[in-house]
Amino acid sequence: MLYVRCKVCNKELQSSTKTKCCGCSNMTTVTGDKITAVDLSKVVLLNSEKNVNSQGILTQQDLEYQENRRKRKVRKLDFEVR
Repeated sequence: MLYVRCKVCNKELQSSTKTKCCGCSNMTTVTGDKITAVDLSKVVLLNSEKNVNSQGILTQQDLEYQENRRKRKVRKLDFEVR
């Protein structure tokens, strides 16, 4: 069961098999275990069965490689046109 509160209208929604919507301008919608809204920063997750861990996928070495790759310059080749 998910319990969600919309910060715009302060309406609390409970998940079920049917689609439930708050009806305000943010249009927070709960269907099963899916939550949608126009702006998800205006939605508060009150209770859930799953623990959400926001761990990064990339390691520190991967991030350093991508940063060095971003700093690379494009080498331009000069060709003589005849």
